[in-house]
Amino acid sequence: MTRRPSSPGFIIRTHYMEPLNLTVTELALRLGISRKTLSKILNERGSVSPDMALRLSRAFNTTPQLWLNLQQTVDLWLAENTPGDWQKVTPLPMDQSETA
Repeated sequence: MTRRPSSPGFIIRTHYMEPLNLTVTELALRLGISRKTLSKILNERGSVSPDMALRLSRAFNTTPQLWLNLQQTVDLWLAENTPGDWQKVTPLPMDQSETA
């Protein structure tokens, strides 16, 4: 994937907050979290945890997996597109009988 995937924060803002005319303060209250915590997620400075995924799924009638998958997709894309030591790892030779 060459394009950065949409973050959970982007999805929350565009698909839920804007159509429902929710402010950060209102949504934070509904989720039972601080405005600062929600703001971090919305501005892509914080991640969706399993607890947050449960809160979002209950609030928006979705599944927690949706939110965790969105976060995991962004995290993996960032890791793959940021130079790091993982790129120095070479594949281990595998015996053909072990791969089956």
